[in-house]
Amino acid sequence: MTFKKRFIFCLLLLCQILWAQQDSITKLKAVVISDAHLKKYSNSQSVLKLNDSVIGKNEVLLTDLLNYNSTIYFKQYGRGMLSTVSFRGTSSSQTAVIWNGININSQMNGSTDFNTISGSDYNSISVKAGGGSVIYGSGAIGGTVHLNNDLSFYNHFDNYLKLDYGSFNTTGIHYKTNISNEKWSAQIGFSKNSSTNDYKYINKYTWRGEQRWNQNGEYDIITMSANLGYKIDKKNTLKLYSQNSNTDRNTSLVSENETKSKYINGFNRNLLEYNGEFGKLTTNFKTAYIFENYQYFSDNSTNDYTFGKTESLILKGDLGYQLFQSTQINGILDYNKTKGYGSGFGDHTREISSASLLTKQDISEDWKAEFGVRKEFTDNYKSPVLFNIGSSYQVSKLYNLKLNFSRNFRIPTYNDLYWQEGGNPDLKPESSYQAEIGNVFTFNNISLTQTFYYIKIKDMLQWIPGKNGIWAPQNNDRVNSYGAETLLSWRKQLGKNNFAANATYAYTISENVETKKQLFFVPFHKATGSIAYSRNRISANYQILYNGFVYTRADNDPDEIVNDYLISNIGIDYDFKFLDSFKLGFQVLNLFNETYESLENRPMPGRNFNMYLTLKF
Repeated sequence: MTFKKRFIFCLLLLCQILWAQQDSITKLKAVVISDAHLKKYSNSQSVLKLNDSVIGKNEVLLTDLLNYNSTIYFKQYGRGMLSTVSFRGTSSSQTAVIWNGININSQMNGSTDFNTISGSDYNSISVKAGGGSVIYGSGAIGGTVHLNNDLSFYNHFDNYLKLDYGSFNTTGIHYKTNISNEKWSAQIGFSKNSSTNDYKYINKYTWRGEQRWNQNGEYDIITMSANLGYKIDKKNTLKLYSQNSNTDRNTSLVSENETKSKYINGFNRNLLEYNGEFGKLTTNFKTAYIFENYQYFSDNSTNDYTFGKTESLILKGDLGYQLFQSTQINGILDYNKTKGYGSGFGDHTREISSASLLTKQDISEDWKAEFGVRKEFTDNYKSPVLFNIGSSYQVSKLYNLKLNFSRNFRIPTYNDLYWQEGGNPDLKPESSYQAEIGNVFTFNNISLTQTFYYIKIKDMLQWIPGKNGIWAPQNNDRVNSYGAETLLSWRKQLGKNNFAANATYAYTISENVETKKQLFFVPFHKATGSIAYSRNRISANYQILYNGFVYTRADNDPDEIVNDYLISNIGIDYDFKFLDSFKLGFQVLNLFNETYESLENRPMPGRNFNMYLTLKF
């Protein structure tokens, strides 16, 4: 299949999208949302919600789930290895990951490795496009990814178990239980994903006619979580979220002559939350403790390693007041104290305080407006005043217009400030202005969202060589990123036959202002699509992913690129209707055995298989 045929195929699939959004209509009797501001203050921006049914039909690691169901671009150092994102042409540290309303991006490098997170550990996962620093702080420039554990309060007891086994000795165990009544709600979860990951390279990835394979690619990811909610009375609720994870992962070799290394990292997250409702006044208080650490073994046959650790205490108070029937105001005070210590950046403590004001007004039944402002205070850097202005107007039943303008930022990380040698304690935060216009069209079973955006980033951090050849970060770069995102969905029921189709498309220009060159590892084009069919006990789905080529050098050398690729997966399952549900499924991944990579010299696997068994009882 030629490139033109492939790309036309992608465009044809843009007459569909987001089955996930359709599924999100289902509501339980009483659910306490873990991140209330995501829904309350996002009317003027695009939010994609992926719930249990969508999460269960994709591979377990968060990279695969979002790669096939959103416009986010992922760069992977091989299957299961380090995975970073580019959202709307921004860097990996300019997308914030939010866990139950708390920003959990690494304090050491400012980003999140999406291959250390299992989507099955959450009730729902949401992707919010565009700036969000007023609410979520540092890194929320390109967008935010929300990992939610929503608690339900009604009489029920249910269990979910999924067992996976696939090529390269890949295994997965995922268990969740939910127990609740009108006073108590509890969730307990466990997930384990592992693989020897020894896939053979295909086609061009051979050496002197000899078959090559992915060496030193083993990984093992274990996560345990426990969430508890208690309704003291109708007005007062306590919630406790806790999650522990450990990733033990080797690093795939580029050549057989490299020394085998490995990387171990983990986290412990705990969040205690109180909610109170007193007429027009609402209160929300959060106390969180987040611990993260890593150990890097440059030679995994020895016990010598470098390490880094951070401990963060977060205190957050949120008072809301219903000023008028149509006007809501929230005042938020936030305090964050982080202690970091490691072989690369020494021992340092950072304290950050912030104050925010959010307002939302329903000007009419069809016209909604929102405004927010935030200011941070710390001795480590000078923070700009952040703001967000948005409006949503339902012009007719067929058309909704959304407008948003914001200023966002990213603070320097521990590595940026204190790395030995090269850290620069005089760095300024990255600052950005962003404007977007969204058009949402809805007609019968079809929904189309078209968003145009423009982001202007200044003081962007870049590590450059300095004195004596030592690399150090500087606020040198200015970047303009602009483009368009398209989401389109369709769903239809004909008798016992159910059809659903979805697609996304992103066109992205992200240029260095001085050189007029596209940022490396930012594709001009990305498209996804899927088609699903179900009847009675059987269901099937087919999905595709197209990534355009990316430059791998800042000078846009046409000989230094990662080629475009189009890959597809197909799956089928059957429900034996034992207990509440007993599904046996089979998937073929990379159906047409395409040769591809998202990072140079890091080939991904060819055609491979996965079987799964899911039980609900």
